Amino acid sequence: MTKIILITHQKGGVGKSTLAFNLAQNISASAKVAMIDMDLQGSLAQLKNVVTSFDIIPLQNEVDSIQKLNYDFIFIDTPPYLSNHLSKLIQTADLVLIPTKAGILDLLAIKGTIDLIENEGKINKTMVVFNMVKANTTLTLDILIGLAEYNVKIAETHISDLVSFTRSVLVGGVRTDKNAQKKLDNLTKELLKSLI
Repeated sequence: MTKIILITHQKGGVGKSTLAFNLAQNISASAKVAMIDMDLQGSLAQLKNVVTSFDIIPLQNEVDSIQKLNYDFIFIDTPPYLSNHLSKLIQTADLVLIPTKAGILDLLAIKGTIDLIENEGKINKTMVVFNMVKANTTLTLDILIGLAEYNVKIAETHISDLVSFTRSVLVGGVRTDKNAQKKLDNLTKELLKSLI
């Protein structure tokens, strides 16, 4: 049965597309995976003819057709705003990932996304992922405290702000960086466990 993972946050610049790409790449080693690029920028859709380990499908309006696709896992990358399709996508998703940077503005922006997810009754199938985390900072702890009021699961694995993640889309993943790959493997395990 297909598992649909929605990657969303109303704020841009939190690394949604890069995280979605790396998770899809990681899982594609042992499963049939598709990435649906719903962002009007079409960043991932531009890689459609380059990526061979999973399928990239540019899809902007046909939300109803997603569940008919024949894949083990479908990742959906959304635009950095609350689109009119988001409610339906949340309803369709088996898991909603909210990548966020550890910043005050990111914390303030996450509220609208979490409220929408809560309205759709999917808060128990949602996980916040700290992404692009700077080394040696205590800000992550401050943001964790701020997120506590939302009663949403937070991934134990934090994705560091490593160059390997930034360039991963160009080189097909992070496999050459053991530290980055370990973090990605740990997050993938958490993701799979949340889908059970």
